[in-house]
Amino acid sequence: MNPDALAEAVAPARILIVEDVANDAELMTRELRRSGLAFTHQHVQTEVALREALRSFVPDIVLTDHSLPQFNASDALRVVREEAVHTPVIVVTGSLDEETAADYIKAGAADYIVKHRLQRLGPAVRRALALRQALTDAARAEAALRVLEEQQRQAQKMEAIGRLASGVAHDFNNLLTAILGSTDLLLEELAADHPGRLEAEETRRAALRAADLTRQLLAFSRQQVLAPQVLDINEVVTNVKKMLRRVIGEHVEVRSVQAPDLGAVRADPGQLEQVLLNLAVNARDAMPRGGRVTIETANADLDETYAAQHAAVAPGRYVMFAVSDTGTGMDAATQTRLFEPFFTTKAKGKGTGLGLATVYGIVKQSGGYIWVYSEPGQGTSMKVYLPRVDAPIEPITPPPPPSGSLRGSETILIVEDQEEVRNLTRRLLEARGYRVLVAASGAEALEVAAPSTERIDLLVTDVIMPRMSGREVALLLGPAHPHMKVLFVSGYPDESIVHHGVLDPGVAFLQKPFTAQTLAQKVRAVLDAPRDG
Repeated sequence: MNPDALAEAVAPARILIVEDVANDAELMTRELRRSGLAFTHQHVQTEVALREALRSFVPDIVLTDHSLPQFNASDALRVVREEAVHTPVIVVTGSLDEETAADYIKAGAADYIVKHRLQRLGPAVRRALALRQALTDAARAEAALRVLEEQQRQAQKMEAIGRLASGVAHDFNNLLTAILGSTDLLLEELAADHPGRLEAEETRRAALRAADLTRQLLAFSRQQVLAPQVLDINEVVTNVKKMLRRVIGEHVEVRSVQAPDLGAVRADPGQLEQVLLNLAVNARDAMPRGGRVTIETANADLDETYAAQHAAVAPGRYVMFAVSDTGTGMDAATQTRLFEPFFTTKAKGKGTGLGLATVYGIVKQSGGYIWVYSEPGQGTSMKVYLPRVDAPIEPITPPPPPSGSLRGSETILIVEDQEEVRNLTRRLLEARGYRVLVAASGAEALEVAAPSTERIDLLVTDVIMPRMSGREVALLLGPAHPHMKVLFVSGYPDESIVHHGVLDPGVAFLQKPFTAQTLAQKVRAVLDAPRDG
């Protein structure tokens, strides 16, 4: 773009004239109009008026006389540098020697014009405005680049924390499985009035709290197993609103603004409910004296401009839902760490710092984005964008309650490389009447289940094991045991049974850590399920 076109792009220009002779000021404005420049202007004569105009009129350029009764162009340059450092100044004077003119340019003047050659004023103003616009654009581009670089660094940081969190969660899940299962077995043997029962129950509660923390870590690191379906988020919001009154209390008003023509998304309804609940609870905590939470849904088309301003966002059609509050708000430093695990602004003992980390992981695993808009004292809005899909809505149906006995007499082969988990699973299943075979590796499982042995009704295998995965064990045993069903168990699944967090069709999976009850229910459900085909 040439300078003339660039200057016109910011028209009308705001021009401040510092001149004590009214006729000379009029000559300047007349010449600028004759040159075709569109502008508005103000005329001042004193330093005090100049400072006030710089703050209230906010000029794009200042034209100042060389010599005024109370101050000169040097004083005007100084004032402009103090009040509006990027505003160009052109000195307009009746006469000026070359040495003084050079001093003005060194001091920061954009140009100087002699009054008997005012025809140069229009082009000089255009050049100065064009340069100012170019510098402004460059500064904005540099600032935008810094924002994107910071977003990218934050995303990489979150990825690294997520990998660490998933590894920690995996190891802890094995330990918690052993603790929970052993405690369950102990409680089954202790009478209601046994003096050790209270301690055992407290141990179990502590283990369940720890298991909840590991689940949140897995959610943050996007290692959960999802059950996605085509959803109307309005239905999810309606379901969550029924629970919110019990969760956030009477001192907070809950409103919803739901778009009637909302598009569909593909996501796990239970996970989205968790996102909304966590965001609502976070909003409640930001309003200790009460306030208002607003849940909004809308269709959103994110264009190239939006994507350029938000790292990792792909342009396209989305469904947006937002949870906004009238609370205390957050500063920029807090916002940059908001989704990190264990980061919290709450008092010690008042929060784990995993609620928003869980939200982040669920949204990212669902293919979406979450952005925070907040200022101190102005409340907060959390906006979630999920890809819109063109498919029929699938009704949300709760899982059926377990029915019938959880006991059985079938033969079950357990393949687990962690000794404490292997022994515990065996004891839990034997206590419920099953005949149990065990193997510490895939190779040992092939020996235990050799064709000469009896029928195996169910294979319960860890997914991730050295040398041979659970999926490989199942595939190798399948031909010799065509009636055998398979239940995969893991602290977190890998790509052998899960793709992008979604189980392969027909795969039964049990997440570690599990209780005696959940193991018994899952085993019975898999054994009783009709065989595909």
